[in-house]
Amino acid sequence: MRVLIADDSIVFRSQIKLAIDGVSGIKVVGTASNGKIAVDKLDQEAIDLIVMDVEMPEMTGLEALRELRRRGHKTIVLMFSSHTKIGADTTLEALSAGAQDFVTKPSGDSTGLDHVAQSIRESLLPKMMQFLAKDMPGPVIQVARKNSGSKYAKYPVEKSLPSIVVIGSSTGGPAALEEVLRGLQGKVLRCPILIAQHMPPVFTASLASRIQTLTGIPCTEGKHMERVEKKIYIAPGDFHMSVGIVDGTHRILLDQEPPRNSVRPAVDSLFESSAKIYGNRCVGIVLTGMGSDGAIGSVAIKEKGGGVVIQNKETCVVFGMPSAVLETEAFDVMTDLSRIREIVIGMCT
Repeated sequence: MRVLIADDSIVFRSQIKLAIDGVSGIKVVGTASNGKIAVDKLDQEAIDLIVMDVEMPEMTGLEALRELRRRGHKTIVLMFSSHTKIGADTTLEALSAGAQDFVTKPSGDSTGLDHVAQSIRESLLPKMMQFLAKDMPGPVIQVARKNSGSKYAKYPVEKSLPSIVVIGSSTGGPAALEEVLRGLQGKVLRCPILIAQHMPPVFTASLASRIQTLTGIPCTEGKHMERVEKKIYIAPGDFHMSVGIVDGTHRILLDQEPPRNSVRPAVDSLFESSAKIYGNRCVGIVLTGMGSDGAIGSVAIKEKGGGVVIQNKETCVVFGMPSAVLETEAFDVMTDLSRIREIVIGMCT
């Protein structure tokens, strides 16, 4: 993987390079101090992946990304973002414009360049390695089995009226969520939608705001003990979100129990609790993402007689999470985002 690092800070350029130098399968082939230089370099040589700062002089990371896509470059772009509301808002714009993923810069309390490089290495390398893995975007795979019919009872997802819909996503998730939920614009929800997207604090609040603007439907980060109503909830960064019954009322529950599948919020926590409370009136949807989060939760939903929909490989940025559900056979439909959007409209409005 030929990598270009674009950041206006010479310190961060050097620390990013230090963080990934020597990793098998990855080679840093250049750096750029602004977006214009990065775009020019892509016109001159083959680059597989760019780590690109959001804020740069002359041409920002977002402007550079849009220019790359305008010129037809398919290069993987990972945005390097500050952990601020402005950084989060701009990063979500970038994800919507075609960036594959993002990492946040080390916090201001980081001490010493060694700590900075180590922090970057821990957050950046897994994001990069997912695009080196064998199950990443590439030739379309053929799935021998049709769906979960041989192991679980078939759930009529496209004709159902569930009491709750829960969605899990990770890498590529924000753009996929927008694609799925835009179909709700101008409509009235008949059931709540709860979402666990792997994102840090601040970013989940920005995601909720974007979805509300897109759909016109109230969308907020879930609050502990909040009554579950007919709106859209996003699991807040660094909290597991689940549902429970307190004093006879369905409530949002938040906790900071240890990460599951190395993440918090975890899709499995949301799916398992929803299956327990709503039984066969629960439908789960697993979208693009790295890892296997959502597989255990999908099994829980199917075991309670509910329904599960997974995104197909062709439309995933990363097929990891849907693939993990596929292996368990705990799903009813595997399809693309446009059909998932129609399913959601049918179930939720």
